[in-house]
Amino acid sequence: MYSPSQPSPAPPLSRASLVIGLYGAMGLVGLLIAAGRGNPDLFRIGTPSGSMLLAGPLIGVAVGVGVVGLTRLATKHFQWARDLHGSFHDLLGPLTGKEILILALASSIGEELLFRGALLPWLGVWPQAIVFALLHIGPGKRFLPWTVSALVLGAAFGWLAVWTGSIGAPIAAHFMINFLNLRYIVRERV
Repeated sequence: MYSPSQPSPAPPLSRASLVIGLYGAMGLVGLLIAAGRGNPDLFRIGTPSGSMLLAGPLIGVAVGVGVVGLTRLATKHFQWARDLHGSFHDLLGPLTGKEILILALASSIGEELLFRGALLPWLGVWPQAIVFALLHIGPGKRFLPWTVSALVLGAAFGWLAVWTGSIGAPIAAHFMINFLNLRYIVRERV
């Protein structure tokens, strides 16, 4: 029991603090890998044109919205997609709008810094996509479609980074997918 003469116990870490810490650590690992390669610039992949640096995030938003549309179609037409949606709904539990925003921002920035910013120039498109997919192995076979989609999206994000010359487009696509899908998963039970 707490008494005024004792120091107050530290408050438990919030989910948002844990998420920011986890994905911040991913970004830091990416920076260390890139610095070890001799080029700590995690944003540029090659030498992008000025117009592509500006257009990349817009292209990423369009790609992300397209993927979300495909996700909705899959959920409507395929039982495996409905099962995956329900599993994530149960696993995530209730999330506030602020938690969804923090999770989507932190995961898109942290993962893209590591996978497309640091690993893509070092390993190439498919090897970094495989490592990205391995990070997305869920608890049980019902999460296998998530792992497969992570492999496909990891490669797509890699090619998007190569094409645009930076990770701006993959960050924007990744954010849109996570933000819109998290909102849908948390609010809708299919």
